[in-house]
Amino acid sequence: MRNLHVDCGTCSVRGKACGDCVVTVLLGAPAELELNDDEQHALDALSGGGLVPPLRLVPGGGEEPEVPWRQHG
Repeated sequence: MRNLHVDCGTCSVRGKACGDCVVTVLLGAPAELELNDDEQHALDALSGGGLVPPLRLVPGGGEEPEVPWRQHG
């Protein structure tokens, strides 16, 4: 099982993309969050169905994390 560590404090698009990020929509803007595979797939299903926006995390390096199942919107 692979966890995705979401640290809003180090996201390089923080502020610009927060309003259209699933983390903000569901939880507000937490400092950081760990999502396991099942949680990541559930968020992908919700965003794929148009119910919530996708995860907009862009780690401080400026590149999106390698998450092959995530749909980009």
